[in-house]
Amino acid sequence: MRDSDETWFIYNGASGSHDEALLDALVRAMGAAGRRPAKVLDCKDGTPDGAAANAAGLALVVIHGGDGTISRTIGGLEGFAGAALPLPGGTFNLLAREMFGERDPLAIVGLLGEGRLVPTRRKCIRGAGVLALTELLAGPGAKWADVREGIREANIGEVIAKGWDAAATSTVGPMIALASPGGGRDEGYAGIRLCPRGTGIEIEGYGAEGLGDYVQQGIAILKRDFREGPHDDLGMADTVICRSLAGEPIPLMVDGERSEAASSLTFSLDTLDCDLLGLADAR
Repeated sequence: MRDSDETWFIYNGASGSHDEALLDALVRAMGAAGRRPAKVLDCKDGTPDGAAANAAGLALVVIHGGDGTISRTIGGLEGFAGAALPLPGGTFNLLAREMFGERDPLAIVGLLGEGRLVPTRRKCIRGAGVLALTELLAGPGAKWADVREGIREANIGEVIAKGWDAAATSTVGPMIALASPGGGRDEGYAGIRLCPRGTGIEIEGYGAEGLGDYVQQGIAILKRDFREGPHDDLGMADTVICRSLAGEPIPLMVDGERSEAASSLTFSLDTLDCDLLGLADAR
């Protein structure tokens, strides 16, 4: 990380989890940790990319938000000469949980003040127009992201409606298959989940019946996670190719955010071009 202490703090004011009191507490805690932010920015007003962060002489960018906010901001910071610190502020907080366990954002800032955080380079998954920091779900089960949106907005009626829609879509397809490496069900999966690990991309296949049964539980999704459900462990690989059995565009959930891509997709393991501050004793 740079010798300067110039720090910006980015948050998502539109998030259903946003709390002004917590934001104020985090900014004060950053000051107590010796990294008082020079700017506090709502991501809706724009976030710096790597070039802008370098031009501003930044050493640290702190991001408080959900998976989508953190993934987009860190992805944009590739090429940054400083470091980024993700603080959990959403529904599932996948990256922050991987890096810091169940610690809350104030506890993580406390670790920063104690000098226990060091720059680390994490593995990621890349595809055409895709960067996944923690996970990628390809297939009709990616409609789960629509359910997550309802959870984020605390709209229970919408959660249930989208849950039923996701269940129906997950059950009837179109399914996707693992084209490379070989393996998995001939009839394909409702979701193929990919996670970047140090030695390759971890591959899991989720069947239509499992995802369909799960999201039909309605309000129960508020307390559960489809990742806990039954799945096929399909091994590890540096490169993964998924294809739609019906030749249709493949729905994606990338770090919790929905998108759609071509009928055949290639994903590769890579190293993120941005340092993240993580636990020194977890390296």
